[in-house]
Amino acid sequence: MYYQPGKTNHGLPRDPFKSCVIPRPIGWISTISRDGAHNLAPFSQFQNLTFDPPYVMFASNQTTKGRKKDTVVNTEQTGEFVWNMATYELREAVNKSAEEVAPDVDEFELAGVTKAPSQIVKPCRVAESPVHFECAYHQTIRLPGNGTMGTVDIVFGRVIGIHIKDEVIGPDGCIDVLKIRPIARLGYHDYTSVESIFQMVIPGNDKRRLEGMEGSARF
Repeated sequence: MYYQPGKTNHGLPRDPFKSCVIPRPIGWISTISRDGAHNLAPFSQFQNLTFDPPYVMFASNQTTKGRKKDTVVNTEQTGEFVWNMATYELREAVNKSAEEVAPDVDEFELAGVTKAPSQIVKPCRVAESPVHFECAYHQTIRLPGNGTMGTVDIVFGRVIGIHIKDEVIGPDGCIDVLKIRPIARLGYHDYTSVESIFQMVIPGNDKRRLEGMEGSARF
């Protein structure tokens, strides 16, 4: 099959685009407003961008009313946000925090998760999550879109603090991904979780290249 998005009909019951770019990490982002209101929301368009220094991004479409989401507003106004790793065990809380509610509603309470103080930034972390990134806001790029929700704000942040629970670090000193079972977004209403891993090492012994693959930052 072949179709042109927004121009020709794909002929399927549902648009397949998001099901082609999979799996996508969940950007479970916590922020705080200038007035001190806590916010927590998941974004399925999230990724790390580089490692030295580490940067991440999340892309936020508009609300159903055609406005910037609270997460974006809070981040731009305060200059900070936290990424919390979404896991299979926390899947229902992640889903609950996706509800579109008023800015003064605390999604930590709505989702039934616990606030944990951060070390550098003001937004709280999800205490039940095994990994967190404290982030300093860098910039926003807005991509124009179609319809009420089509426009997207791409938010970039520098990772300035990383929390990893000791119990998810294995005897080899590596994060035990199978123990964590991170969840990822597929298409439609589908998700997946990491339940198997395999290794491939790029041929050659170029130390810099291998460190790049591992994501080793200088200090």
